[in-house]
Amino acid sequence: MSEAEITRMKQKTTPVPLGTLIGRELRSDKVEQPTIKYGQAALAKKGEDYFLIKPDCQRIPGNPLTSFSVFAIFDGHNGISAAIFAKENLLKNVLSAIPEGVSREEWLQALPRALVAGVLSTILIFLTGETSGTTVTFVVIDGWTITVASVGDSRCILDTQGGVVSLLTVDHRLEENEEERQRVTASGGEIGRLNVFGGNEVGPLRCWPGGLCLSRSIGDTDVGEFIVPIPHVKQVKISNAGGRLIIASDGIWDALSSDSAAQSCRGLPAELAAKLVVKEALRSRGLKDDTTCLVVDIIPYDHPILPPTPRKKQNVLTSFLFGRRSQNARSNKLSAVGVVEELFEEGSAMLAERLGKDFPLDPNSGLFRCAVCQADQPPSEGLSVNSGPFFSPASKPWEGPFLCATCRRKKDAMEGKRPSRPTITA
Repeated sequence: MSEAEITRMKQKTTPVPLGTLIGRELRSDKVEQPTIKYGQAALAKKGEDYFLIKPDCQRIPGNPLTSFSVFAIFDGHNGISAAIFAKENLLKNVLSAIPEGVSREEWLQALPRALVAGVLSTILIFLTGETSGTTVTFVVIDGWTITVASVGDSRCILDTQGGVVSLLTVDHRLEENEEERQRVTASGGEIGRLNVFGGNEVGPLRCWPGGLCLSRSIGDTDVGEFIVPIPHVKQVKISNAGGRLIIASDGIWDALSSDSAAQSCRGLPAELAAKLVVKEALRSRGLKDDTTCLVVDIIPYDHPILPPTPRKKQNVLTSFLFGRRSQNARSNKLSAVGVVEELFEEGSAMLAERLGKDFPLDPNSGLFRCAVCQADQPPSEGLSVNSGPFFSPASKPWEGPFLCATCRRKKDAMEGKRPSRPTITA
């Protein structure tokens, strides 16, 4: 990269005074924000489920107009270390990946990418040698906008006031996700069931080596590189009639369908609703796994509770380009009951498609910032083009964001690539 290009990048990044940021928020705060009420319930079988509730976050510390809420579930396996580590570190890693001094609209636009970088940063600093893993369903609510990142098979559903249930996550179970099976086998992984005496196969489909039945997870350092931590991300905007989110581990979804879970608790406050969903799952299947449920009500500002759900009707879905924001997105206020405006959705496991092609530059130090771990390094020490010992001569140039050497190695491993090895002849 030329000195002129670096100079232009420096000129683009100038600090914004706090007063200016608050002024932007005041001018953009034209619509009354909803009230958030929530409830939580859980029953433990193995004690590996954890959850995060942060209803009072602020984009600008000290400014209540910049508030947003975070709710998350972490369903651990093979131990609790990964779930605890992700619970304690994921939020700060996501926030550190969002540029400072941006407006609310810019913040929301940057959030899907930051969720990917935050998850990757979390796994890269996870304790070396740990073999535990965890799913994560991570939900950010800012006004009427809901952004969900999911890895694994914990699920988040949206029950709108139109009585229509929408799935905001994608299950990464090999048994149920054909696209993930194709990705794993194309990367060199093997998929099959457990073999028992006599050659009979039992249980769900699993990825070998490791035997994990999920294709995406945080942790699991002892399984193949085919198990990736890259989340599916979806962002929607609901109408000002409000709606309800049900976020739960697979202990719920193995017993109840999305529609059944939503219908079982309609009309109840969030605290009672969460308890009833867990009770229904227990009644249906018994306690065979950790069972955790969060219910979050997004309530119109002039209602003390979520209004009763009217008779079920056709859902109106404004769908935009898959994986990117529409250039012609509507800006008019959504007032029809049950309207869900889809703003963003992407689930690719390829980092170049998820993190873009920009090269963040610190204007003070002249260092580039790794898009994943957020570490600052001189351009010569990172990798932004095809270089270094990690690639075969025939590999294509890297067209993604700036990555440090460590994150580049992890990126290649996650995409099933191997360093070239010299051919030994006798």
